Amino acid sequence: MKKVLRVFYSDHYTLPLPEGHRFPMEKYGMLRDLLLTQEILKPHHLQESPLALPETLSLAHDPQYIQKMKEGTIENSILQRIGFPWSPGLFYRSCATVGGALGAALSALENGFSGNLAGGTHHAHFDRGEGYCVFNDIAVATKYLLKNGFKKRIAIIDLDVHQGNGNSSILSEDPRVFLLSLHGEKNYPFKKVPSTLDIGLPDGAGDEEFLSALGQALPRVMDFNPDFIFYQMGVDPLKEDVLGKLNMTFEGLKERDRKVLELAARQNIPVSLALGGGYAKPIDLSVRAYANTYGVAREIFTDLDWS
Repeated sequence: MKKVLRVFYSDHYTLPLPEGHRFPMEKYGMLRDLLLTQEILKPHHLQESPLALPETLSLAHDPQYIQKMKEGTIENSILQRIGFPWSPGLFYRSCATVGGALGAALSALENGFSGNLAGGTHHAHFDRGEGYCVFNDIAVATKYLLKNGFKKRIAIIDLDVHQGNGNSSILSEDPRVFLLSLHGEKNYPFKKVPSTLDIGLPDGAGDEEFLSALGQALPRVMDFNPDFIFYQMGVDPLKEDVLGKLNMTFEGLKERDRKVLELAARQNIPVSLALGGGYAKPIDLSVRAYANTYGVAREIFTDLDWS
């Protein structure tokens, strides 16, 4: 019998953004629709993300910060760093993002592979958010797995074009966590927080440079002997991405995904996906790249029931 496939979504939580806001909130619903249209996923694979509770969020965040975000009393200076106006929807959507990461992690533990059609909010720190990130889904899920004894050594493979400064500020002192960040050296955040292994690429780097750097980094990750992998599959290295500054193609991104996911499958390490960034114009290109990652996963994790 094939294993159960579950993928979590939270695109029904929406934010009232001002007209002209540059964050492409519509991409989440577009991705879910495209995965179904292309029959990469079927409706029964999709599960609504639960809301993470404040006590769960507090595994990686200051309880006062969580409470202020819930009540709408958060300082304007922090909201400006986050980049979203406060609304009840911002809090609940952010809780669902973390809940989806937790659900996907637990499903991956059971079945080897899962994903969250949101998340990768790797710029959120212990006591503040920034860069369109309110709560850090991967950091919370990592702390949850370790605290509850599900796993002992966790690797975060972060291939978003922006360095995961929040992941590093929360998790870098924990010897049970290996943080790989492969990113644009001159891109946001301009003050990097050191990861276990940081690889900065120059502006304009394309498939060859990225894949070569990844090929050198992955053996370092495996030397750590992780028993769980969070994969931040940001597609903002795509050359059409307006915030990316790199020059990767769709095929290059698919090869990137293949290297990571084949390694996890070959070593029998459970892996959970988080979307990360994607800001192409038109946004359909980012959505296509996200869907391609799940297409690659379908080719690799053949013991799952994709039908």
